[in-house]
Amino acid sequence: MHWDKLYINGEWVNPKSQDKIQVENPATKEIIGSVPAANEEDVNLAVAAANEAFKSWQFSSLEERIELVSKLLDELYTRVDEMAETIVKELGCGIKFAREIHVLPYLEDIKNYLNIVRDYDFEERYEEYLVFKEPVGVVGALTPWNYPLGQIIKKLSPALLAGNTMVLKPSQKTPLVAYILTDSIDKAGFPKGVFNLVTGRGSEVGNLLAKHRDIDMITFTGSTKGGIEVYKIAAEDVKRVTLELGGKSAAIILKGADKRLALKKTLDKVYLNTGQSCSAYSRLLVPRDEKEEIEDLILEMTKEYKFGDPADPETIIGPVASKQQFDKVSYYIKKGIEEGAKLILGEIPKESKGYFIGPTVFTDVDNSMEIAQNEIFGPVLSIIPYDRVEEAIEIANDTVYGLSGAVFGPEEEALKVARKIRTGTLVVNHGIQLHKAPFGGFKHSGLGREGGKYGLEEFLEIKTVFIRKR
Repeated sequence: MHWDKLYINGEWVNPKSQDKIQVENPATKEIIGSVPAANEEDVNLAVAAANEAFKSWQFSSLEERIELVSKLLDELYTRVDEMAETIVKELGCGIKFAREIHVLPYLEDIKNYLNIVRDYDFEERYEEYLVFKEPVGVVGALTPWNYPLGQIIKKLSPALLAGNTMVLKPSQKTPLVAYILTDSIDKAGFPKGVFNLVTGRGSEVGNLLAKHRDIDMITFTGSTKGGIEVYKIAAEDVKRVTLELGGKSAAIILKGADKRLALKKTLDKVYLNTGQSCSAYSRLLVPRDEKEEIEDLILEMTKEYKFGDPADPETIIGPVASKQQFDKVSYYIKKGIEEGAKLILGEIPKESKGYFIGPTVFTDVDNSMEIAQNEIFGPVLSIIPYDRVEEAIEIANDTVYGLSGAVFGPEEEALKVARKIRTGTLVVNHGIQLHKAPFGGFKHSGLGREGGKYGLEEFLEIKTVFIRKR
């Protein structure tokens, strides 16, 4: 899985830089691949290609764009296993999870966007004016390592269908699956320059894209710290920016809740993908007098999540994605112990052949502790007791983030509580977070939305044309 070229202007080209980025398997610490570390000259060539392609692509018919994206979808369906196996190796998740969560649902996303644009009104007529919804232009897409295929598709599908062109820089930690996607785009027959791939380090290539005068829009998914940096750079050129950033989401269990349902949904969010999801319910707010019962249930139910080698098809929780993540999560586990939280499951991680950190649960957590305020991005759950429902709402909102969350309890009460939580998405009881619905955050969790028509509209500009009244 060693790729030595970039994809610019419809061709696989040699990079101007000879520098390489090594890709590591987090389960074994073995180098499994490499990609070019692009430089400024490479970025300029990619942006120039996208800029030139936009001149004609913006006026392409919707039917043409639908046909090409449909061809891409067909090609991707032939490579599901290849993509899943690549994600297992570069990210460290289990094969079943890679296929059923990292790949197939995002191919459904492409279908959803194809359906949306078929019915979308790109032109609105009023008595004295017309409103046209036109593509923004050249989009620089900066995508993360934790969902290395899905987060590209979330941006690529609406951007291209809306008539934009794109320069993609995937994460340097998990860039390999992006090459399979790019090869599929090439096979689908998109016009030259509509899509371009430049791999490299975020602090270099990402920042070059964010400040490039011929990039019209930056769409970024990643840490809040990284998003703020990109936002500042892009603001100097008044670019459109969408940011999908971090979270410290709370699941609230109310009196009368179905506890097993609540804990299954919470543990899925915390343990699946080894907790490396921005929407993880990493804080669990529970009635104080039910805390011990809930703790016992968590210990019992955690046994259903097999922890270990992602090569084992039964594995649910694999390693964290990198040495950097291992050190970060280890720090917070140590910090939680130092701050006085009670560790009822897990231990301080030890170095091994891979970056393995098992399920970790703290209880008696105060919301002012670092483990309750900061995004850990690992399989770590903090149980926070409360005495009154209003107190639970205050605790849930007492964070700089506002991305996700859940409320479990009697339906009417749970809905009332959900309306009081300052967050972009919430699940109530049996609700399921759907890809076709808008997703995004309040506060430091981001700007804009992905999913549904709202995700499409992020990539559209509004033009008003005044006409003579008839």
